[in-house]
Amino acid sequence: MTTRKLQPQTRFLQTSSRQSTMFYARSVVLYALLCICSTNDSKIENASMPVRLFTEEELQRYDGSEDGQPIYMAIKGVVFDVTTGKEFYGKGAPYNALVGKDSTRAVAKMSLDPADLTHDTTGLTENQLQSLEQIFKGTYKAKYRIMGYTSRHILNEDGSPNKDFKPEDQPNFNIKEEF
Repeated sequence: MTTRKLQPQTRFLQTSSRQSTMFYARSVVLYALLCICSTNDSKIENASMPVRLFTEEELQRYDGSEDGQPIYMAIKGVVFDVTTGKEFYGKGAPYNALVGKDSTRAVAKMSLDPADLTHDTTGLTENQLQSLEQIFKGTYKAKYRIMGYTSRHILNEDGSPNKDFKPEDQPNFNIKEEF
């Protein structure tokens, strides 16, 4: 029985093939780990930012007057973080009057009149209500993170909980987006 030695060239090809296979396997495992880790990080990040309930006084603190402080505004009782639009909503900016409060009526009427800087939609025309809905969905829900709700929609005038309030019954509520 004679044993033949593999030629050095053949040995090199086998080693090279094994190394290539191992490199590919390691790459797949690394990619899978990165995907898993990045998914878990985003879940943790979202979980650390709970949706809040804002009183009028609390919301006023986020009016853009202090540097480094987030800028919030509410429309239809939904509080949005508009800090990324600081050039529009920050101190001295054109729409600064809208922040730190529920400005539903002003947005519907496209008005900066102090009398319109309120949540009250009584007396708005059908066109104004449609405009409000389009701006609410197309601009604010599309661009800005929801931080919470105004207490007016969740509490009664006397401060007691509104037992009829159900977040899922609110206009445009989507549990995936909001919690």
